[in-house]
Amino acid sequence: MDNHPLREKILETIVAKSTLKQKVFDNTFTVFNELKDTLLEMASEFDDALDGRLDKRVRIEYRDRGKFEAQLQIADDLLIFRMHTDVFEFDSNHILWQNPYVRDDRSNSYCGIIDVYNFLSDSFKHNRNADEGYMTGRIFINRERCYFVEGKRQVSMRAGSFGSRPIDREGLVSILETAINYALNFDLLVPPFENHKRVTVDQFNTKMDNSKFVTGKRLDYDFNVDDI
Repeated sequence: MDNHPLREKILETIVAKSTLKQKVFDNTFTVFNELKDTLLEMASEFDDALDGRLDKRVRIEYRDRGKFEAQLQIADDLLIFRMHTDVFEFDSNHILWQNPYVRDDRSNSYCGIIDVYNFLSDSFKHNRNADEGYMTGRIFINRERCYFVEGKRQVSMRAGSFGSRPIDREGLVSILETAINYALNFDLLVPPFENHKRVTVDQFNTKMDNSKFVTGKRLDYDFNVDDI
């Protein structure tokens, strides 16, 4: 083996990186299941608090969509949470590298990701497959369960604070409440008239296929990441 220093380096890298990434994956998966439990509890709490105050047709409902996905329906909004199965590192220009926690130990920069998307609940109810959803947040979790959040109005733990504490139920509740509040106030805008003044005969002849008519909260408008 002494005659193959590069081979030994490759083997060491495989051991070190695979061990690190498996730890990150395990932590992210554990947190995702904790997030699912928190969503279920919040849905029940909202339902109890709104009992008698809400039209029965309005739904507050949690649904487990599989091993790596879950959803929370709040009235007309649907929040979908999806855990990515890969582990990521950040490019050299990312603001995270200004944080001593990752600058001093690069292993801390490897993260799993849980994405948060906002859709209209009717898009799924009526099988409008071409409707648009929007990523409104994402949670990053590392080997030590430390975390930070990017997203609309998410301020509880930004990149500059990464490494200050591990994620817990309190942190999850803060992230989820912010995501729910943003979705409820992220209203559906009327698309510009000029962009929708023409329609084909085929679209009307197949109007039962709702996917022919695309809907999204900001359809034909910019959806900026100005506050991420």
